[in-house]
Amino acid sequence: MMEEFYAEAGYVLDRREARASFLTLLDEPRLGRVWLAERGADVAGYVVVTFVFAMEHGGTLGVVDDFFVRPGSRGAGLGSALLAAVRSACAALGVRALRVEVGHDNAPAQAVYRSAGFEALERRLMVARLDEPARPGPRAARD
Repeated sequence: MMEEFYAEAGYVLDRREARASFLTLLDEPRLGRVWLAERGADVAGYVVVTFVFAMEHGGTLGVVDDFFVRPGSRGAGLGSALLAAVRSACAALGVRALRVEVGHDNAPAQAVYRSAGFEALERRLMVARLDEPARPGPRAARD
């Protein structure tokens, strides 16, 4: 399912690297959690939330790292229900806030996140790469 998500987003997935990262996350619950959405007997989507300590929030911040609902399961409220379950579970774990990165041009995803209680922040996302990324991301904006 990760391959479907990454292909849709225009990323190339290194299966070996993705598997290693996923296994690390499953082996270390302090790093985050994974939720699956089922529709009948099929897995219809998933969410990966990773955890960091954030001074701004005075505790644990959950980062929605991956969120994907298969195209055939979209439009029926599954994504919203999945995010509601994630919010509830994270609150029970003591997570103080959730953050997500979403493309400026991805209006459908933005609408789903807004309906789940996320609000846009007027900040610029910046990154300093210290190693080769596990997956190539979008190029940094040039000022």
